[in-house]
Amino acid sequence: MKFLIRMLFSAAAIFGVAYLSDGALLKVDAFWPSAVIAALVLAVVNAVVKPIVHVLSLPVTVLTLGLFSLVISAGMLYLVAWVVDGVSTTGFWQTLVSAVIIAIVTSVGTSLADSGK
Repeated sequence: MKFLIRMLFSAAAIFGVAYLSDGALLKVDAFWPSAVIAALVLAVVNAVVKPIVHVLSLPVTVLTLGLFSLVISAGMLYLVAWVVDGVSTTGFWQTLVSAVIIAIVTSVGTSLADSGK
């Protein structure tokens, strides 16, 4: 159940970033199926690919005092946009901002849902 709630918050965050920025940060065709599928793919990418990339880029992450993690998050969002039809990115900085907003909204939403038990 927690996974489903996290996916709904993630899908809402993806669609919200695209809708509220009017496509300037991220472009999503529709909430269903594009944003929902993007949320599922993002969950898989964050669970499988992101840890491997974090380990491989550990020296760079240490040298940049952890800021390279933001670049990795943007890269994961680029990967999602590449895999999912109906989702596209508009540029590196816009994708970086989108990745940060999506991570914050998903984390806060999941925390609020967990505290409501």
